[in-house]
Amino acid sequence: MTDLDITSLHAAYAQGATPAAMIDAVYGRIAEINDPGIFIALDDKEFVLAAAAALPPFDPLAFPLWGVPFAVKDNIDVAGRMTTAACPQFAYQAAGHAAVVARLVAAGALFIGKTNLDQFATGLVGTRTPYPVPRNAFDAVRVPGGSSSGSAVAVAQGIVSFSLGTDTAGSGRVPAGLNHIVGLKPSLGLLSARGVVPACRTLDCVSIFAASVGDARRVFEMVAAYDPADPFARKAGKPAIDTLRRIGVPRSQDRLFFGDKLQENAFGAALSHVEAVAGPLQEVDLTSFFATARLLYDGPWVAERRAAIGSFMDDAPQAIHPVTRSIVEKADGMSAVDTFNGLYRLAELKRASDAMWDDIDVLVVPTAPIAPALKDLEADPIGPNSLLGTYTNFVNLLDLAALAIPGPMRADGFPAGITLIAPRDQDVLLAELGQRLFPGFGGRRPAYQLAQG
Repeated sequence: MTDLDITSLHAAYAQGATPAAMIDAVYGRIAEINDPGIFIALDDKEFVLAAAAALPPFDPLAFPLWGVPFAVKDNIDVAGRMTTAACPQFAYQAAGHAAVVARLVAAGALFIGKTNLDQFATGLVGTRTPYPVPRNAFDAVRVPGGSSSGSAVAVAQGIVSFSLGTDTAGSGRVPAGLNHIVGLKPSLGLLSARGVVPACRTLDCVSIFAASVGDARRVFEMVAAYDPADPFARKAGKPAIDTLRRIGVPRSQDRLFFGDKLQENAFGAALSHVEAVAGPLQEVDLTSFFATARLLYDGPWVAERRAAIGSFMDDAPQAIHPVTRSIVEKADGMSAVDTFNGLYRLAELKRASDAMWDDIDVLVVPTAPIAPALKDLEADPIGPNSLLGTYTNFVNLLDLAALAIPGPMRADGFPAGITLIAPRDQDVLLAELGQRLFPGFGGRRPAYQLAQG
C-alpha cells in the first residue's frame, strides 16, 4: 500500500509501480469522494495519462517531483486551460503556465485540475463561489475555509500530493487549519506571482498545501526562485537567525476565540505540545498585530482589490458574487489621501511590532479562532469571515513568513490547527520547527494499491 506523499510515491516507482497506476487511483478517489465543489476544471484522465507517458525515465534526482500529482487554484494560470478566478464571465484561456507551475512541470509533477476558490480570492470561508462549495474533509456542515478551498480539500481528501493556493489575508492557512493539513505561506516575493490573477499585488503570494511539512518544504524549495519578470519578486535574504531559541505565544487577553471553547481548549493543548517539544514559551502583546489586521479590510487595501478587478467590475458588476462586490465597492469611497494615511499607519504599526521580534524568534497562534458552520454564513456572510482572519490578516501586511500545521483535535473530533510565524526569510526555520511539532501526515488520505508495470 502506498500513500501519495512524495517519498512513498517515489519508493513505489523505484519498485516498479507506474504513474498510470497512480493516476487510476487518483481518479478513483475523485469518484469515491464525489464532491463537485473541489474542482472547477478537472483534466481528462487520458490527458494526464499522456502527460505521464511523456515523462523522461524515472530519475528523482534530476526530476524531484517525477510522477507526483498536483492541483492548482483557479486564479493561477495553467497553459491551455481556462483561468476563472471563480467568475465564469471573467474567464480567459491561459497562453502559458504561471512561473511556479512551469517549475513544477519541469520537475516532473503531473497536473490534475484547477480548484475552486472564493471568487477573486476574496474571502476566508470558501463559500463565495458560483460553483458548488467544496465540502470540508472532516465535517460537511462546516465551511472548508478559503479562499483556497478546493486546493486544501483536494490534499486533505488524498486526491493529490500537494496543491497550489494563494495567500493575501490567510487563504493559504485558514483552509489548511480547517482541513487538518499543512499550509506554507512563504515570505513575500520568494515565489513568483507571474501568471496569478492578483487580489492585492503588493501582498499576494503563492502558497503550498501538503499533508506533511516535509512535502510542503520540498515543493517550496523547488519553486522558490527569483523571477526578474515579476516586479514584486525578490531574492531571498539571509535568515536573521539559524537556531531557534525563543517561542512566543499570545498573552491571555490576546487569545481570542469569540466563545468557541472547543477551539480555545484545543489551542491550550497545542501550546502544551509545543512547550514539551520545543521548550519554554514566552507571552507577548499582540496589540499592534490586531491593529494591523484591521487595516486590511477597513483601510485602503480594499482599493487594491478594486484595482485588481479593474474595469471588469464596471462592465459586469452582476457577474461578481454579491458578498465580494459589497466588499470591493467600499473602495469607491476611498481617496488617495486615505491610501497614504493607511501607509503611514502601517509604517507605525510595523515599527511597533518589530520590537516583539527582539524578544522571540517564532510566534505560535491559532490558525483560526472559530470553526464556522455553513449555516452561520447563511445568517451572516461577513462576520464569521472577519473572525477567521484574526490571526492571519496581519501577516502579509507586516511581511512575515508563516506555516500552518495540524494541532491537537478539538474534543468533537474537528481539526484545530496552529500557525508558526516569523520574520521574512525565516521560512526554513519555520519548516524545521514545524517538522518537529508535526512529523506525520494530516488530512483523510487513503493508502493506495499501486500495481507494478
